[in-house]
Amino acid sequence: MPDLTPYTTCDVTVIGGGLAGKAASLHLAKAGLKVICIEPVKTPRQPVGESLDWSSPDLLRGLGLTMDDVVTARMGTWKRHVIMKLRDGSQEDYIPDAWLGGTPFHVELRTLHVDRARLDEELLQRAIASGVTLIADKVVKVERNTTHISSVHTEAGGCFSSPWFIDASGFTTSLLAREFHLRAIHHGPAKVAMWTYFPVPDAIEGTTLYMEPAPAEYLDWIWEIPINTDLVSVGYVTTGASLKLKREQGLQVADIFRQQLMKFPRFASLLQTNTMSAPRVASFRSRVHLGVTGPNWLIVGEAASMVDPITANGFTAALRHAAEASHLILKHRKHGRLPLTARLCYSSRIVQLARFFNSGIENVVYEPPVRNRIGLRKSGTVYTSPAWTMNLVYARLRPNGIFTTFLFGLFLGFFRASAWIFYQLCKLRSQKAGRPG
Repeated sequence: MPDLTPYTTCDVTVIGGGLAGKAASLHLAKAGLKVICIEPVKTPRQPVGESLDWSSPDLLRGLGLTMDDVVTARMGTWKRHVIMKLRDGSQEDYIPDAWLGGTPFHVELRTLHVDRARLDEELLQRAIASGVTLIADKVVKVERNTTHISSVHTEAGGCFSSPWFIDASGFTTSLLAREFHLRAIHHGPAKVAMWTYFPVPDAIEGTTLYMEPAPAEYLDWIWEIPINTDLVSVGYVTTGASLKLKREQGLQVADIFRQQLMKFPRFASLLQTNTMSAPRVASFRSRVHLGVTGPNWLIVGEAASMVDPITANGFTAALRHAAEASHLILKHRKHGRLPLTARLCYSSRIVQLARFFNSGIENVVYEPPVRNRIGLRKSGTVYTSPAWTMNLVYARLRPNGIFTTFLFGLFLGFFRASAWIFYQLCKLRSQKAGRPG
């Protein structure tokens, strides 16, 4: 029997209404395309504070939001620096050099922390106002002819057909990556994040990371990120294996979290004056998929790549993917398909960026050899310097063609290779000296 299910048609179907999905929908709708965004009904999002890197303000501006807009509407707070504090009381401040703000670079030396719940709601309203049709449903089936997608089916029986598709389904779903069996490159072990919130009397204009590095162990860390002027998000990141071992010893997640916080005076005092709510828990593993685009589809956001949260580049990655995917659809919509070169370049940029951040942070900070050799504070400098330089180069170069993508890939490859060689040398010296790591 023929399929008698009615199809809803549009210019672009966006699967997933998270940050990347809303941003892509907004870009395309503002350009005059008819966009349908399909997102399952979710419980209200907790106000997780998110620390943005210095590339994010330009990407937000492309969505019509300036930093002043975000701060004035209490969707975020200023971030002027990153502070790393050790248990022994020492600390390191990472602040962009003032010369970056002058000629010829003119880089904005401020960035933001954002309250994702409020920001997501703002982007949602902007998408609706731009004409995006939102469907509260879940995509469960993809209709395709080899690599060309013709339509998608939802759990409630809806069918949506369009010339173009964007997969922004997120880390856990990764719909098209599963559909096309895309290979993933993983970095580091599986990790677990647990977090809660504390009221604070004073506004904070920076992200603070708390660490207690052990010479022979993989690094775990605590974050403190402002959600607004009087509330901070505090979280702990450790490996899944380490958490499992502690759970086998009879400890509950809340006990483990409290033990880690009590190691630092800042949180010991907060715990004495506040009742800690049950921590939220999420597991993840840094990875990037290969081949994240086809003839008429592109994957964006965490469905394409998961960047380690300590890098503060997940937000930027989502907005970059959304902007670049939208640009490609607008550029090639008359032809009905993406040229092979455009597909290869888009996939290459996503892979190169994710591998740069994930492999760099693993080799230089998380693993023991480099930080044992030069100290954790200098390790942070070794990582952040090329990371900030990369953001500057990307913002100025804006790679999208074959030549600029290749040139940018060489730039990233140089830094990644340098970090790997340095890691191997430090590891070799530690082995010769008989030291851990």
